[in-house]
Amino acid sequence: MAQVLRQRSGAMAEATGEAERSLGHRVMVDIRSQILTLTLAPGEPITERFLEAQHGVSRTIIRQALTELIRDGFVIKGERGYAVAPFDLRQLDEIFEYREVVEDAAIRLACARAAPEDLDAIRVSIDRGLTDFTPDAWFEIGLDVHVQLAALSENRFMRDAVQDAVNRTMRARWLVASCAEMRAVAHREHCEIVELVRERRAEDAANAVRAHARDVRQQIVQALEDARRLLGARGFAGEPKSPVKPNQVGRVRA
Repeated sequence: MAQVLRQRSGAMAEATGEAERSLGHRVMVDIRSQILTLTLAPGEPITERFLEAQHGVSRTIIRQALTELIRDGFVIKGERGYAVAPFDLRQLDEIFEYREVVEDAAIRLACARAAPEDLDAIRVSIDRGLTDFTPDAWFEIGLDVHVQLAALSENRFMRDAVQDAVNRTMRARWLVASCAEMRAVAHREHCEIVELVRERRAEDAANAVRAHARDVRQQIVQALEDARRLLGARGFAGEPKSPVKPNQVGRVRA
């Protein structure tokens, strides 16, 4: 009897823990959406008490959500509490430099290893980007396209590196991805990359990924520079290594 009670108690504790993790993820997604859409502005202080009241959940759940947001670069924690992470222009520059190196290697391996059915699945994700557009759906679609392409390398370290880099640039990319024209350009370019992988044209695929990433990087820096007055000084940290001049900005891509 005692053993049965222990098993039931363990099962209940496991179910409770799973429910809390699920709720914590939903709260994290909601806070992330507020940050993506600038409802919570870069540099803005946030408190556990405020988030508890806003979401109607326990402080434990809020801390779980904040831990995930800190990990992905959306929130920072200092001596005085939490704040929405400012846009760090130098960090963005460094992330794109790092991502370019990793994605180049990953896409070349993908050209040798990708299965047709995996590429078909990525095309489905890409097509969703034209019709299913909310901050949350866009965030997940962005991860699907770039991270799934990296996953086709069959190298877990490359996949994880791309995922981390993509997570840390998604908030800035939102600034240049919220119009239909931009999404159409992204859709076309993502489709082109997938087809180059399908045809196993490694050099062309690597060049396409590199060109896409560099244009995205330029557009992000320009959009952030344009937003400086609106967001204020506390919304920014660091300076880009190579400031973008207006006449250097090409087509918008996201």
